[in-house]
Amino acid sequence: ADRHRRMKVRTNAETPEDCRMARRFGAEGIGLARTEHMFFDAARIGAVRQMILADDEAGRRKALARLLPEQRADFHSIFEVMAGLPCTIRLLDPPLHEFLPHSDSEFEEVAEAAGVGIDHLKRRAGELHEFNPMLGHRGCRLAVSYPEIAEMQARAIFEAAALAADKTGTPVIPEVMVPLVATRAELDFVKAIVTRVAEDVERETGARVQYSIGTMIELPRAALRARQIAESAEFFSFGTNDLTQTTFGISRDDAASFLATYVAKGLLQHDPFVSLDRDGVGELVTMAAERGRATRPTIKLGICGEHGGDPASIAFCESANLDYVSCSPFRVPIARLAAARAAIEARSPGTERG
Repeated sequence: ADRHRRMKVRTNAETPEDCRMARRFGAEGIGLARTEHMFFDAARIGAVRQMILADDEAGRRKALARLLPEQRADFHSIFEVMAGLPCTIRLLDPPLHEFLPHSDSEFEEVAEAAGVGIDHLKRRAGELHEFNPMLGHRGCRLAVSYPEIAEMQARAIFEAAALAADKTGTPVIPEVMVPLVATRAELDFVKAIVTRVAEDVERETGARVQYSIGTMIELPRAALRARQIAESAEFFSFGTNDLTQTTFGISRDDAASFLATYVAKGLLQHDPFVSLDRDGVGELVTMAAERGRATRPTIKLGICGEHGGDPASIAFCESANLDYVSCSPFRVPIARLAAARAAIEARSPGTERG
């Protein structure tokens, strides 16, 4: 089936085990490595919490210095397994409250490590509370508020890429992805941090790492302004989970209570979080792809939401002329078959596209 396929199939993975599994299933790179999953590791969650609850930049940098070697090791192991295949690393995306301590014992642990009182930490945690965190202080907004976080992650990426290339003899070309961008100015702000760190690492190590910087298109405004954003982005990855949420105005976490009723009563043909909504979300994807290519004909376009493993959504991606789909490791074989079938159908006379 692969010989009929036009689109590449990548995987969503951030552990060496998932990467190895995905490669066995035929994945041709990583379309999404979610760096926040690495932060939940028991050995480092304390430093993450210390960083989030710090009062100032100096306190955050102290905690980030503890996280740097851990994050570098994470990326190094991924790059080593993927052996020169493209790897898209998304900078920190979720709202910070997801990492906060919950129990008194967890607060005590952070307080002891940071040398501050528990009451002070609880007050600081209260300041971070948000009423609608998924539309709040997350994605690139974190990098704008706390540039040192993006700085640490970029350093970990480039140092790991240099180490992995030296060890395997195969060049590593990381793709650094900036999440939840709504404006080109946001992307430019974070891109400047990443570029500066890349130059610093090259000067310090003597190793030049080839890399690209792009963004997730997961907000309607980003899709509408794709022509301008493509002036700074070398790739777009459509985060269709959030793009579906923000286009429909539906929280994916709350949708189960009523979406099945909508489908049963014929108001929707299917759950848009399972199979891509071609008429609305799909139109935004097609528009952003066309506008992005108008600015930068060589821009790389992919999809990394859950839809990347759904055959009907993959058929849409073929019609939109995307370069790749990305899905969980177990869905890679399904995606390969679906991408081949979509390519064959697209070439068949009389087949409707889009």
